[in-house]
Amino acid sequence: MMNKRNRQALEDHLHRAVSEYLQKQRKNSPQRSNLVLSDDELSVITRNFLSEKGEILSKSDQGEIISSVVHRITGLGPIEPLLKDPQVSEVMVNKPDEIFIEREGKLVPVNESFRDPEHILQVIDRIVSPLGRRIDESVPFVDARLPDGSRVNAIIPPLSLKSPALTIRRFAATPFSLKSLVKLESMTNTMARFLQACVRSRINILISGGTGSGKTSMLNALARCIPPGERVITIEDIAELQLTCQNLVSLEARLPNVEGRGEITIRTLVRNALRMRPDRIIVGEVRGAEAFDMLQAMNTGHPGSLTTIHANSPADAVRRLESMVIMAGLDLPQPAVKEQIAFAIELIVQVQRLPDGSRKVVSIAEVIPSVNDNDGNIRIRTRDIFYYRTKGLDHQDSPVGGFVISRTQPNCLVAMKNQGFSPQAELRDG
Repeated sequence: MMNKRNRQALEDHLHRAVSEYLQKQRKNSPQRSNLVLSDDELSVITRNFLSEKGEILSKSDQGEIISSVVHRITGLGPIEPLLKDPQVSEVMVNKPDEIFIEREGKLVPVNESFRDPEHILQVIDRIVSPLGRRIDESVPFVDARLPDGSRVNAIIPPLSLKSPALTIRRFAATPFSLKSLVKLESMTNTMARFLQACVRSRINILISGGTGSGKTSMLNALARCIPPGERVITIEDIAELQLTCQNLVSLEARLPNVEGRGEITIRTLVRNALRMRPDRIIVGEVRGAEAFDMLQAMNTGHPGSLTTIHANSPADAVRRLESMVIMAGLDLPQPAVKEQIAFAIELIVQVQRLPDGSRKVVSIAEVIPSVNDNDGNIRIRTRDIFYYRTKGLDHQDSPVGGFVISRTQPNCLVAMKNQGFSPQAELRDG
């Protein structure tokens, strides 16, 4: 077994040799200036170089070195194998020898490592260059995505103090459905049937949760319940949704260029979407002033629209929406803001990642507006229809609990009944 230093030196030498060989091939064959070799061809070339150098290695060492060199040339270096593992949902590079992954909801360190900070920079550049983006001291962070749709965030010194940092969030090859979320025990079959009926009944739904709680997965699952024939417009910062609607237009915001020009915001896209004859508008996440435009769309002829928000509870989601609209600088009085929210958002689905890494729908709550008798202004409260009750921890310190259904009939059942759904069937335990 080679020690780490000798193996690193051999990998560096082989990487340079193979890279020079490819450059020479391109130079000597102008007609092949765009020469691209497959991983298998690069493996053969690397194996030949090992043989010429007279290195006698175990089959295991030789395979690992060849794989590493190929990944340096065609892929993303030491994290390439991690991105091919279907169980890895996130890869986090903090510094060259500090890489973590998320697997089945849990963060674990891995033994892979980069040579040095410059090696991380090379990989970041390999990701962003084909997209016409750059990262340097003048633009020290960037959002991008890989060809498979995985979301990438990179940030470099001086903003990142230790080293360039890279975070890649991967998405399932097959989009989540309500059925698959039931199989994962994120909700019950009754809850899934209820949510499906809500989507088909064109009830406006806000999905709330923290980072990594499964908001985008839930949004995908709900959007797949939209009946065929409806025109859907999606709007996102970075395109993540994997929808299969027949009549679908996907819009993506644009960051300003290095001169600070050319920015297209979520808010601008929401306003433009209203001119595109949508039946429903789906905003990947509301974070600022676009919250007002989304509420306007929900209130003015686009029922059944969906969006997500960072919040820790349904009540907190309402408060956050209110703050976003007020901070948008629209000079709307607070009672008017509350009224917009009260008549736009009908249902809030709260998702959460539990300590054991599992993701649960911890609440499906309806938004209930009422008039304050003292001043005549709208009050907003939320009431659980379903919720997850934690009973304690098991012997492995994993939470133990179960889903509970409220005995109070939800107001939205009236809208569902008008669309031909049976309230008794949708809320039957099962």
